[in-house]
Amino acid sequence: MKTDNQIQQDVMDQLQWNPMLDAAEIGVSVRDGIVTLSGIVDSYAKKVAAENDAKKVAGVKAVAEDIQVGLSPLFKKTDTEIADAILRTYKWNISVPQNKIKVKVEDGNVTLEGQVDWFFQRNAAKDSIEHLIGIRHINNYIAVAQRATPADVKNKIISAFYRSAALDADKIQVDIIGNHVTLTGKVRSFAEKDDAAIAAWSAPGVSTVDNQIELAAEEYAL
Repeated sequence: MKTDNQIQQDVMDQLQWNPMLDAAEIGVSVRDGIVTLSGIVDSYAKKVAAENDAKKVAGVKAVAEDIQVGLSPLFKKTDTEIADAILRTYKWNISVPQNKIKVKVEDGNVTLEGQVDWFFQRNAAKDSIEHLIGIRHINNYIAVAQRATPADVKNKIISAFYRSAALDADKIQVDIIGNHVTLTGKVRSFAEKDDAAIAAWSAPGVSTVDNQIELAAEEYAL
């Protein structure tokens, strides 16, 4: 099993591997497999990229992200300018039903609200604006409308697990109440746990996913 020091070094190496990031701007600390990221970056996209990179490292149980977005005066935008940029982005993205989404911007912090038919639309609303200049944080409160019976949703999620080469479907359990999904079981890595949640979110009508999947203890040959 990896020590905290080994995990810390692997996370730092992963951050250095990403050409989008300046690893010197990001602090990495690890305790009991929980990674804390700190520091200041100049865009929200870099903040997200650092968190995603940390999740890819074997042995990581969770990521506590405390990175701040500190925009230089040259790249600061007014809330109105940010809101206009978001609406223009949505206009050209066919995955985003802009008429169903409300956008609020306050001091660079973006809040998205409304209701869409599919999770990929909810995801696209956030992902498509992460690169925009001036954004400091995004709160995605968009809901997903229920479009199928719980039994149908469960079958679709389980089928998605079996189709995925990255998941051991037999080790993941799915429980559904209404349009709320709970995942339990054990997987080999944090990335696999994330993949299971993404597969669950992709089913029609899912509004929340409670990912209680645990990480199995790593085994290393002596």
